[in-house]
Amino acid sequence: ISLKEKEITAYHEAGHALLSLFIDEVDRFTKVSIIPRGMAGGYTLTPPTEDKHYLNKKELLGQMTVLLGGRVAEELQIGVGSTGASNDLEKVTELARHMVCAFGMTERLGPLAYGRNTGQHFLGRDMFEQKEYSEETANQIDEEIRKLVDESYTRARKLLSENRDKLDKMAQRLMEKESLDIDETRILLGMVQEDKKDSNPQGSSEKTG
Repeated sequence: ISLKEKEITAYHEAGHALLSLFIDEVDRFTKVSIIPRGMAGGYTLTPPTEDKHYLNKKELLGQMTVLLGGRVAEELQIGVGSTGASNDLEKVTELARHMVCAFGMTERLGPLAYGRNTGQHFLGRDMFEQKEYSEETANQIDEEIRKLVDESYTRARKLLSENRDKLDKMAQRLMEKESLDIDETRILLGMVQEDKKDSNPQGSSEKTG
């Protein structure tokens, strides 16, 4: 890949990885790489530290913020986002939609489920067109989804902007080494290992692209 694309990938993955360190309510990454994998330019591994069957609103918002870290890091470095964030944006929108339509996690709409099949990729307007409920409710759903995504984006941008030196340092090292684990990253950034989330990982999750 070109040097420019390598730089974009390095910042993208560094954005994911760093936010997993900064946000207490999400699992921390164990490895980050800019070696292409399938259609993805790189990946960030974040194994769960414990089995969870239930997630609360704060945890879901944390996940959304980490997912948006790649896009935000690209914007901070090159001024615009790339197509590499498309999978992340899809996941973020899906999480926000479930929070609004399936989990009843907004005060405005309350503890109600909207849509007969919340597994479908519907936003508020789509479900109104399926005659699920009123146009006013459909508009409110769209507004609440946008609000959750905007809140997570603003948080991601604030954290990465405040820690731009760490973002730059990690991205540059990724361009040199192509892969980093969490211990190497802590040493590089002068961060101290301090919490329980880093022990006994089970399974794994992965952010790509």
